[in-house]
Amino acid sequence: MRVALVFSSKNGMAEWLRLKKNGEVREEDGEPPPDMFAECDSDETIRAIIHSLEERHQVIPVEADRDAYGRLRETKPDLVFNIAERLFGVNRESHIPVLCEMLDLPYTGSDPLTLGICLDKSRAKEILSYHGIPTPAFWTIGMGEPVPSPAALPAIVKPLFEGSSKGITDNCVVRTRSELEERAAEVSARYNQPVIIEKFLPGREFTVGLLGNPPGYEILPVVEIDHGLLPAGANPIYSYEAKWIWDTPEKPLPIFRCPADIDAALEKRIREVVGRACRILRIRDWCRVDIRLDERQEPNILEINPLPGILPNPEENSCLPKAARTAGYSYSGLIHRVVEEAARRWGLQS
Repeated sequence: MRVALVFSSKNGMAEWLRLKKNGEVREEDGEPPPDMFAECDSDETIRAIIHSLEERHQVIPVEADRDAYGRLRETKPDLVFNIAERLFGVNRESHIPVLCEMLDLPYTGSDPLTLGICLDKSRAKEILSYHGIPTPAFWTIGMGEPVPSPAALPAIVKPLFEGSSKGITDNCVVRTRSELEERAAEVSARYNQPVIIEKFLPGREFTVGLLGNPPGYEILPVVEIDHGLLPAGANPIYSYEAKWIWDTPEKPLPIFRCPADIDAALEKRIREVVGRACRILRIRDWCRVDIRLDERQEPNILEINPLPGILPNPEENSCLPKAARTAGYSYSGLIHRVVEEAARRWGLQS
C-alpha cells in the first residue's frame, strides 16, 4: 500500500510557530510555555516509523502543517498513518482525521470526535462518569473564573486541553486553598485555557496499552509507575519533570515495571475498566490509558490517550512500546499491527 505518515515534528511545528509570529497569523500574546513542543515528534521517532512502514509499504512523509491538506489531496495515499498532534486549538488532534474524511482517505486511529473528547479531560470524564466508570472527582475552571468551593484537597491542577504531561509539573499537587488558587491561576495564564482540578488519589499508578478494535481489543501487559524511585521530595506523580527532565536516555529513571507486580484480582479489575472505557469512547486501533488507585484500591481512569506516544528507543521509557515489547511485539511489529487493524476496518488489502 501507499501509506502517508502524517506527523507534527518538533522542527516543523517550531517553523510554523515562527511564521505565525511573523504576522501571517496572529499569535496569542505572551511567550510560549517551555513545554510547547512536548507533544511533537522527534526526528528519531519519525525515522523509526518510516523505517518500519517501509518494510511492507511505500511511505509518503507529510508534515501536519498548513500544506498537509494539499499534500494529501495530491498524493491520494491508500492509508494515512496518523500521529499528528499539532500545536494550537482545542480540537488540534482532530484536524488530520477531519482532512482525511473530507478527502475520503482511510486513516489509522480514532475518529475526530473521539480524539476531541479525549483531549478535553472534562468531557471525557463526564462520559465515563455517566457510564459508572470510576474517575477522580473534578472541577473545571474557565479563564478568569474563581476556584469553586468546596474543591477537595489535596488536589492536582492540570491544563484542560493538553497531553504529554504538559503543564503537569511537580508543584501541581496542592494541599491548601491558597496553593490551589495560585496554581490554577498560573496554569490558566501560562497555557491560555481553562484548568481542571482533580481530587488527588493516593494509590499506585499504572498505564495500560491497548491494540485493536471492539469486540477484540488486545490489552497489553500493565505498566506500573513506581513513585518511590522519583527524586527525594518529589510529589508522587508522573510529572513533566519525571517524563522529560529527570528521565533521560543517558540516565534512564527506572520507575517503570512491566509487567506490573500486581495480583490477579487487581489486574482483572484494571483490564475490565480499561476495556469498558475504550469501548464507550469508541477507541480504534490503539490507545494508552492512565490509571490510579483510590482509597479503596479501585482503579480510576485519569486520562485516555488515543494518540499514544511511541518513542522507539527503549531507554526513553515510552510506555506503549514498552508494554508491546513485553507482549512480544517488536517496534516494527507494533506499527504493522496498527496498520493491519486500520486496513481491516476500512476493508483494505494490507
